[in-house]
Amino acid sequence: MPVDALVPNDPRVEEKFFTFSDDIKYHYKLAKPAGKPIATVLLVHGFPDLGMGWRNQVPYLLSLNLQVIVPDMLGYGQTSAPATSEEYTMKKISAHMAGLIKEVTDQPIILGGHDWGGFLVWRLTVYYPELIRCVFSICVPYWPPSPVKVSMEQFLARSPNFQYQRQLASGDAEKIVNKSPENLRGFVNGMLGGTTAEGGAAFTIEVGVVEENLPKIGSARLASPEIVDYYVKEFARHGLNGPCNWYKTRDLNGDDEEQLAKEDPSFKFKLPAMLVMAEKDGALPPRLADGQEKFFEGPFKSELILGSSHWAMVQCPEEVNRHIGDFVKSVLGDELKASL
Repeated sequence: MPVDALVPNDPRVEEKFFTFSDDIKYHYKLAKPAGKPIATVLLVHGFPDLGMGWRNQVPYLLSLNLQVIVPDMLGYGQTSAPATSEEYTMKKISAHMAGLIKEVTDQPIILGGHDWGGFLVWRLTVYYPELIRCVFSICVPYWPPSPVKVSMEQFLARSPNFQYQRQLASGDAEKIVNKSPENLRGFVNGMLGGTTAEGGAAFTIEVGVVEENLPKIGSARLASPEIVDYYVKEFARHGLNGPCNWYKTRDLNGDDEEQLAKEDPSFKFKLPAMLVMAEKDGALPPRLADGQEKFFEGPFKSELILGSSHWAMVQCPEEVNRHIGDFVKSVLGDELKASL
């Protein structure tokens, strides 16, 4: 059964803005169910995505009488895009999200993330546990904060499947993509499943953006032309500088991570949590979920989506929705049953 996905200018969502400070303003979509919502969900996207990356999940969550907040994260779309990386740390963006949560609801939320958003939701839950009722991450396991800083070279030596991060942190990727409208469109099509006629990719985990392939990338396989046009328009607002700034924060995040590790070296999550991995995710393979149970005192679920790449929410939306639905139902229980 096809998923009833959001489309640009969808009447089921309100387009809203939240001002965190004089320099930081977020654009977000707010979707409200027909009746009184029994809870609120915040969905956080990653790189290189938009709030629209959750287009297959929002209508499903509405059907469960849940209110849904879907921001374009810092550097993306109509949200502010500071030119320097200092504003893009996990601690600062967690504070932004805490402010957004308080703007919309006075109740603890259901929190979900993917890619960088998946990393962020774990840290957001550490920093603001009182705002979170339960948390789930798609494709990104929890990594405890390191008590010592880890350089890019040390990180890549331990995790060679993240080689692309060197290019993204260097500034080279944004220069390539920002070079021309054709490169930007090739990049968007490529990140959404398009390839060259010979099967070449726009992005690889070994290199990052493959410049010579961008002009030759064909149509996206994981999104409609309408969605591709929407992404191109939104990325054209700021280029790729803001999205790449997330990768330039290793030292800055390292300072905050050291402090977290000192404050509670044996930290464990006490609230319900779920991790969903994708079988064919090249950068974040399922083996990274091994041993996750030791970080959780509360109920913890670990799921695997067979046949899926990193873009599970759009490649396998029914499976993702089923896992999210089962998790939410296990948390809300009779409260949810009574509302349906």
